Amino acid sequence: MAEQFLTLMADLDDDSQKIMSEWYNTLKETGFTGTQTPGLPYHISLATFPLEREQEVVSLMKKVAGEFAPMAVHISHVGMFAGGKVLFGAPELSPELAALHEACAKNTMQKYPWTPHATLLIDEPEAVYAAVPVLMKSFRPFVGKINRLHLCAFWPKREIESVELR
Repeated sequence: MAEQFLTLMADLDDDSQKIMSEWYNTLKETGFTGTQTPGLPYHISLATFPLEREQEVVSLMKKVAGEFAPMAVHISHVGMFAGGKVLFGAPELSPELAALHEACAKNTMQKYPWTPHATLLIDEPEAVYAAVPVLMKSFRPFVGKINRLHLCAFWPKREIESVELR
């Protein structure tokens, strides 16, 4: 399958990666694997763009990264998108996170309103529904940090660049 779009993401810090990896490992040990993209750090997607805007988005990413300091993000609850195929850890929408999204989301190709989330599992609804009680046994809210922006093209995944927040 040929690449279809770009995604600009806010990566979570190493401590957050560890916590969320433990949640996923709990799911995996119980037999859930999902179809989410392997090898991506846990992140909050900020915006999607057409492929032909790659250089423009790289410039935007660098500009925005220079304007924002690393920020706290409170992953306070678990959510699921309509249709039941995506299970995620969800942050509280702080003014800082909203401002970061606004700075990144100019002229995007997003079809739906933005929902900040960090994907844990993508699978068929029955599997995602069954995974919720398993996840809830180990889920504990935490305050992590967004420390960099990261740009990828999808499908297949092609990592383009990442930039630390100032």
